Amino acid sequence: MPSKFGGLAWTALILGVIALFGTKRVLAATRSGRDGDGREDRRPVEPGRYGAIMTIETSTVRVGDLSAYLARPDGGSERGTLLLPMITGIGTQVRAWADELAGRGITALAWDVFHGASTDNTSREDLGAKLGELRDEPALAEQTALLDHLLGDLGCTSAGVMGWCLGGRFALLLAARDQRLSGVVAYHPTVRDPAPPNHELDTVDLSTRITAPVLVAYPEADSVVSHETFGLLQAALQSRARGATFTQHFPGAEHGFSDSARHGASVNAEAFALSWPQTLAFVDTLTFGSGPAR
Repeated sequence: MPSKFGGLAWTALILGVIALFGTKRVLAATRSGRDGDGREDRRPVEPGRYGAIMTIETSTVRVGDLSAYLARPDGGSERGTLLLPMITGIGTQVRAWADELAGRGITALAWDVFHGASTDNTSREDLGAKLGELRDEPALAEQTALLDHLLGDLGCTSAGVMGWCLGGRFALLLAARDQRLSGVVAYHPTVRDPAPPNHELDTVDLSTRITAPVLVAYPEADSVVSHETFGLLQAALQSRARGATFTQHFPGAEHGFSDSARHGASVNAEAFALSWPQTLAFVDTLTFGSGPAR
């Protein structure tokens, strides 16, 4: 068994078990920084399901012409994760995930997909109308600039990427292009077939170029990504000569099951409750040390 799965898989498994069944003692965390309007933000952090464990600072930052949400432990961290949101943009949901990662000692930087618009100030219908304007190359250029910032000015020596829905697809595309990434998490990536006109890049084909470990989560009742398309993506990932593939499959769960707005359906809430601690363990494993993990 060890020769088949390797130290990485065993480490992820052990951390996953700890995340699911380990200690429930949670240390209080506080957050300091500036809110989306640039005002000073000091208030207690709501601990995530598995608990924030240290004091963190948050702010909205500028990276060139781009805006991004930054959450990190006080004093920063050498471990980083780039967050690529779903249709919510950098709304409350994504900021909460960023805060939770920061509470675990990880610098989290979230891409502002719609340049200021999010579920904080815009309806999901209006955000959905913006999806057709989102083109692959300009979006990847913005994400690369944020990754440069994580690995440069923010002082991270290793960085992974995590995305949901549209961000899950971009996480795969970015990792196919940029081998500095230590790991990839793609929640229900929106890989459509046929692809819409603004999806110029072939996600399935390019996924074979990813050299970092990948965790991909697929809901069985996904109405956006067919079983056949996900099967092709999974086969592409598993065909790689380098980089482990971890697949989560959730019977009955729907596209976007990680979004708390969908947790009124118990199957989605239960899927996320099972998935998230495994994801945190995966991220913890791959952001330790420097350079890409293999």
